[in-house]
Amino acid sequence: MRIVALEEHFTVPGLVARIDPALVQRRGFPPPGVVWSQVTRRGELADLGPARIADMDAAGISVQVLSVAGAGADLLEGAAGITLARDYNDALARAVGEHSGRLAGFAHLPMLAPAAAADELERAVRELGFHGALINGLTDGRCLDHPDFDPILARAAALDVPLYLHPGIPPEPVRRAYYDGLPGQMSFVLSTAAWGWHIETAVQVLRLVLSGALDRHRGLKLIIGHMGEALPFMLARCEQTLAAEAAKVLSRTVTQTILEQVWITNSGFFTVPPFLAALQTFGADRILFSVDYPFAANAVGRRFLDALPVSPADREKIAHGNADLLLRLPAAG
Repeated sequence: MRIVALEEHFTVPGLVARIDPALVQRRGFPPPGVVWSQVTRRGELADLGPARIADMDAAGISVQVLSVAGAGADLLEGAAGITLARDYNDALARAVGEHSGRLAGFAHLPMLAPAAAADELERAVRELGFHGALINGLTDGRCLDHPDFDPILARAAALDVPLYLHPGIPPEPVRRAYYDGLPGQMSFVLSTAAWGWHIETAVQVLRLVLSGALDRHRGLKLIIGHMGEALPFMLARCEQTLAAEAAKVLSRTVTQTILEQVWITNSGFFTVPPFLAALQTFGADRILFSVDYPFAANAVGRRFLDALPVSPADREKIAHGNADLLLRLPAAG
């Protein structure tokens, strides 16, 4: 069975080194190795060659769609951010070219320069053959519905490529108010992978709906990971409580808008109960497979996919069919 994994990550240490470490720390990233030490030590995140492909082969993963993890161009203003994003995308394009049919790319964007980010998205799609872009969390404390980012939304819609909304480190005021003061590394983990960044991503999606941004950009396609970032569980409640206000300004209901413009992946989630909520809310045509490699293991993701309580036809959709259609991936050789 062909298997396409959409939320799979990489970095380029030489490019990260161009970012001032003090700036990285102020944004809330932990010192190197504190939380992700095992991945860093093994070098999996930086590997774009035979070791990554071998791990994919061992688990039967056909294609990884790669995106930048960690500190990146969204921390740098002006020309520095634009150049860093371009260099990241060029590095990924080289790796994709060296492993044709096995690796694909989501563009990395200089989010502090939205007009340039839109142009870099177009370059990455038209010249490098990428399949959309991945955006990590808030940019300078602003959600994606902020008017500054409208050029990016418009360009993605015009190019007919999705934006993958990935979590990022919460802004400092949020970290202080909700997560600080816990023992050890628990504040950081609670603010990110355990809870905070899932809720923040759901808030971004809801803001894109309620602000009217998705009404203005009806062709815009969004992908979110982690089994829908709690939206499958909360969507009926959101609909119930927001319906009256939403009807005053929007052309569609909250639920209709999300189900027409949002796809979800299971990245990092490998248990059945949240999958059933996702399946019953979004349907098999809107769920795509992901592992979250190297922060999760390919083998674990594959076992989960094989054991899903779905029909063979729906398993094929989730494994590759939906991704092939949404991203317009090349046909398997």
